[in-house]
Amino acid sequence: MTTTELTIEPGVPFVTATRIFDAPTALVFKAMTDPELIPRWWGPAKYAVVIDKMEARAGGEWRFLTSDDAGNQYNFHGVYHQVSPTRVVQTFEFEGVPGHCALETMTLEDLGDGRTKMTAHSIYESVEDRDGMVSSGMEGGLRESHERLTELLAKLAA
Repeated sequence: MTTTELTIEPGVPFVTATRIFDAPTALVFKAMTDPELIPRWWGPAKYAVVIDKMEARAGGEWRFLTSDDAGNQYNFHGVYHQVSPTRVVQTFEFEGVPGHCALETMTLEDLGDGRTKMTAHSIYESVEDRDGMVSSGMEGGLRESHERLTELLAKLAA
């Protein structure tokens, strides 16, 4: 699997994304939790990303500020519930539509050959919230983010 696979089943408020990265688990975890690295891969490349807050620990908060060339802001925030080298549980909320929070669980599995399988499961408050997120372009943004992360991991591993 070299692309991001998404499972979006009708009638349930879940999205599951899986991807295999050609990088060790520790490096994938670092890229996903280091505030210096996040802006290099998070979101579509057409947006600038500034880390306003990122406390990657249980109870810590995060907030990412994204903007386009016209200055439009698309900001996101949440709270970390669990952070370990193979699992991150956090909330995710788009500030443009407040009050619609998702709970995300991301696991990293060491495949034993220098590759890592990432599985991210997002639970939305309702099917309507999930469908709204999907229709907003989340799928394309997620796929592009993972492509950018793949490129960054290759540079970090070199």
